[in-house]
Formats: sequence, C-alpha cells, structure tokens
Amino acid sequence: MKHINIKITGKVQGVGFRFTTKVVADQMGVRGMIKNEKDGSVYLEAEADEMLLEVFLEWCNEGPDRSQIENVEVTEAELKNYRNFEIIKKSDWN
Repeated sequence: MKHINIKITGKVQGVGFRFTTKVVADQMGVRGMIKNEKDGSVYLEAEADEMLLEVFLEWCNEGPDRSQIENVEVTEAELKNYRNFEIIKKSDWN
C-alpha cells in the first residue's frame, strides 16, 4: 500500500470533479478523500497499491469531460489507512 497527496489545478471546480473521482476511486478500490480548495484547485489523498495508483493518476490527469486539467502535483506521504473514499464538503474545512 502507498499513500499519495495530489493537487490538481485548472478548471476542476463546478464540473463534477469530486463526484466523478469518487466513482472512479470506488470502482478501482482506491481509498482516501477529495475536497475543493479555496484557491480553485482540488486536493485529494489516495491510498492503494502502486499499480492501482498509477492508473488512478492517469485518470486524474484526464478528469471528467467538462474539466480542464492544467497541473497535477503528486507527493508521497505516510499511510493514513482510509476505509473508503470520501468527498469532504466546504463545511468540513479546517
């Protein structure tokens, strides 16, 4: 298992990015979370085996149909042992 943090910039809010990413993650068995950031980007954390994460990252570089990805920044981090993949709403922001 591996944990990565991903920041995606471009037209990624208001295009169903979080919902679609959750559907893809659930189908693939990727665990973690995704949320909109105040700067207009999307931040997510993903945990899975390395091969699955590579495929998941490929999808993150494409995004849903209405999105326009400008940049995908990936950093490795320690496992948090997520149980599922969830969408964090604005009201949950720190």
